[in-house]
Amino acid sequence: MKPLVVLSLEQALTLTYATLRMVHLGWRVIKIEPTPIPGRKSKGDPNRYIGRPVAGEDRHSYFISPNAGKEALAIDLKHEEGQKLLKRLIQKLGVDVFCTNTLPARHAKLGIDYETLASAKKDLIWCSISAMGLSYPEVPGYDPVLQALCGYMDLTGYPDGPPLQCGPPLIDLKAGDEAFTQILLAQMERQETGRGKQIDISMAQAAVSWLHTFLPMLDMGSPPSELKRSGNEHRQFIPVNAYKTKDGFIYMAIGSDAQWFRFIQTPMFSVLNLENFATNEGRRKEKTRLHQAIEAITQQNLSADISKVLAGAAIPHSPITSIEDVPDLPFVSSKALKTTIPDGRIVRLPPPAVDTEYLEKIDRELPFAPAFGQHTESILKEAGLSSAEIASLIEKEVVS
Repeated sequence: MKPLVVLSLEQALTLTYATLRMVHLGWRVIKIEPTPIPGRKSKGDPNRYIGRPVAGEDRHSYFISPNAGKEALAIDLKHEEGQKLLKRLIQKLGVDVFCTNTLPARHAKLGIDYETLASAKKDLIWCSISAMGLSYPEVPGYDPVLQALCGYMDLTGYPDGPPLQCGPPLIDLKAGDEAFTQILLAQMERQETGRGKQIDISMAQAAVSWLHTFLPMLDMGSPPSELKRSGNEHRQFIPVNAYKTKDGFIYMAIGSDAQWFRFIQTPMFSVLNLENFATNEGRRKEKTRLHQAIEAITQQNLSADISKVLAGAAIPHSPITSIEDVPDLPFVSSKALKTTIPDGRIVRLPPPAVDTEYLEKIDRELPFAPAFGQHTESILKEAGLSSAEIASLIEKEVVS
């Protein structure tokens, strides 16, 4: 597939992550941000100012990774000239994809709705990510709010504790992945039909689509209490849990009776070779006693020694890796991307979800995240605007 050109009116994380995946394919991604609001110090994507300052006043640490490899363009789409300029960019730059995670109720007012932009280029792929989709245009939403709405917080934490959000922003990332996937599918369809497509991503629907091991079980006899917060335990497979060791914790996951049989053949855990533990259902009925019995053993042993025993029995397990040690895991460090801060420091970025030829070609290094409006003038010149026209747009604050 030839590299596509993407214009993305994006902020926060969910769409920004989706278009980062396009960067990983070698696509050209131009990030559109609004021009400065009078009286407000911050400009553009609010995430520019979250975290520690890294490069100037508008590139803080939270912003860097998901925006590496992009270009930055600032346009006032509330201005009629800004909307005309957007259409011109779509035509002159040969834009393949337009994305936005602006509240749907604002699409028409900003001239970014599908009908308006498709009139500028009939084969345009248009994608919106919003809290609950185009059917709920007034509903705003962030990841933790949607975790609360969609039941995630009722499933996360300990049974006797408060509801908790998941550590990573799962719904942001899930919706971003769905946008990326649907855009790829739309591009494949366009190659066959020559037509563009409107794509509507609801973060809430994407979130609930992941609840296969919860919602259907309610209709098959499982009481809600069986599905709710369970700490580090698995709700169905026993034993799956984190256990204290002599020097920390180790997590093990036994997902079948065959694995259980190998587990109890080891000298370390042979005392658990009891008839009532022989099946998963038997272990589930006595899970509290079983977890206590396993931890009584693990607490007397070092994590490394337990790991050696579990590895020998082919039992899935892991120590609890500290977040600061994750970049040094061999499968991470060998695949990690990087970018270079203007002052010369190297920043390690997460590896792509899947390796791509493009990333190998550029030695896995992405250009540093752009400053606000960094590429405005060069992009406008590419679209055929003269220096005088650009100066006029800047003076009228249509662009920045």
